[in-house]
Amino acid sequence: MGRTIVIGDIHGCSDELTELLKKVGLRQADQVVAVGDLTVKGPKSQDVLDRFRQDARFSSVIGNHDLALLRRWKDDTFPLNDSQQKTYEELRSSGDQYFSYLAGLPFSIDLGTYIVVHAGLRPGVPISEQAEEDLTELRTLGPDRTRRDGQPWYEKYDGDKIALFGHWPANEPRRGRRALGIDTGCVYGFRLTAYILDTNELVDVPARRAYATPSKVG
Repeated sequence: MGRTIVIGDIHGCSDELTELLKKVGLRQADQVVAVGDLTVKGPKSQDVLDRFRQDARFSSVIGNHDLALLRRWKDDTFPLNDSQQKTYEELRSSGDQYFSYLAGLPFSIDLGTYIVVHAGLRPGVPISEQAEEDLTELRTLGPDRTRRDGQPWYEKYDGDKIALFGHWPANEPRRGRRALGIDTGCVYGFRLTAYILDTNELVDVPARRAYATPSKVG
């Protein structure tokens, strides 16, 4: 039987992803699920997307940065920040293949006991009724879902499925009673983290360097 390995925000950190997969000893029967934001900020978004597109063991939910690229592809007036624009132009130079892949990514992946989303789940709201903006941007439960100061959603979340998420980088995995956040800021020079469901094990590797400067970590 293969294992299920869930990986935090990769953000184009292809070298670190390779090192992490080596460290966990990826097997042919394993499946790898990413929490989204495969792209933007890091140096090798194309390499990351190629791995996910070409290997049937790999899947991902869509992250907010991935979604921004996709929206720009569909609407050339959709605004991007500088890092997103740079990645968009790199991917666009290869045609539509990368955007077609991003268009097929779901907002959540059901793993039985677990549910994978990019950012968060609104407590008390069925998964089928969660807003796309919450799934890709939620941090706190105040009027602005993107704020870092306030009640973290995962401290109140008590859903039937344990939520595995990314989006909100921290030096250590974020923990709620029914949630685990595994974005440990690889692109900012910290670590890339995987959670192996079958063994309840966290495995990480250090970033080779900082590729971007965070507005705030933690």
